[in-house]
Amino acid sequence: MREQGRRRVESSLAFRREPQSAAGIRPLVSVLLVNYNGGALLCESVRSVLASNIPVEVLLSDNGSTDGSLQLLYHLFGRDPRVHVIENGDNYGFARANNVSLPNAIGEYVLFLNSDCIVKPDTLQRMYQVMEAYPDVGMGGCLIRNPDGSEQAGCRRAVPTPWRASMRVLHMNQLFPNDPQFHSFVLTHEPLPVHPVSIEAISGAFMFVRRAALEQVGPLDEGYFLHCEDLDWCMRFRQAGWKIMFVPDVTVIHFKGQSSKTRPIRVLWYKHKGMIRFYQKFFRREYSWVLMVLVTIAVWTRFSLLALVELLGRRRAAKETSVAPAISAIALTKVARGNDRPFDA
Repeated sequence: MREQGRRRVESSLAFRREPQSAAGIRPLVSVLLVNYNGGALLCESVRSVLASNIPVEVLLSDNGSTDGSLQLLYHLFGRDPRVHVIENGDNYGFARANNVSLPNAIGEYVLFLNSDCIVKPDTLQRMYQVMEAYPDVGMGGCLIRNPDGSEQAGCRRAVPTPWRASMRVLHMNQLFPNDPQFHSFVLTHEPLPVHPVSIEAISGAFMFVRRAALEQVGPLDEGYFLHCEDLDWCMRFRQAGWKIMFVPDVTVIHFKGQSSKTRPIRVLWYKHKGMIRFYQKFFRREYSWVLMVLVTIAVWTRFSLLALVELLGRRRAAKETSVAPAISAIALTKVARGNDRPFDA
């Protein structure tokens, strides 16, 4: 089950062409997951994939996890021939860790799934059927819900061009809600479509990819460490002539941020750094250098503000934690003196 992965996948994809998986049945879908201290949710995600009603395989790329999640996975699924693990020994980031697994995928389709997503037994089958019905679609996404049932932002969206991002920051979409040129790239406020629809971008938490399209477009851009590599891929798929499809009647639950909750500021930094790379890669020739400079300033200003809010929140939480033992001590003292209402003056 263990494979030591140190190989970096570049522009070409050398998929292994085996007629059958280790279980004796060739999977229809190869499910790629990246783990970095994913906790118990990792195993729940793998369990939900293995319960699918079509043949699947799981390829897990582990980025040097230290929380015991990988050991738990070995304990629960170490004897399942459908599960394959590559231990990277270090944190490769999202794109590179997925690319390490790609040469080992043998399914007709490849699903890039976040390790904190839970799928239903028929999720992969229904996505497979949709993709088979639309041969010009290279990548499909579904309705991603938060644990409370609300729609998760990003599962259906327009490409956040510098113009759209500027309009969102300036709240121009609220001032001119009926003017398309001021619309935001976020689509969660719009009614869900009834049928599968072509869309500009989906979420990297669930990307159901056709093998032929993947081989033409190439792997994820490893210049992104975390965040925005999904937008990059959507752009490249569309540039290559493949459609991106959103399937509204297929849903998954995403416990967002499981692997990043212990390092939120670092994750914010990678996200904003990825945004700059995305803008420079696809829009620097389309927009004036003045606007690109302003967008860059806006991106890093946003990062600074969010990081400051996070730091202040941590400080406030630490202060409240330190006050709690003092309150408890006062309460115990009053109880010891015979006052059964320790918080009274």
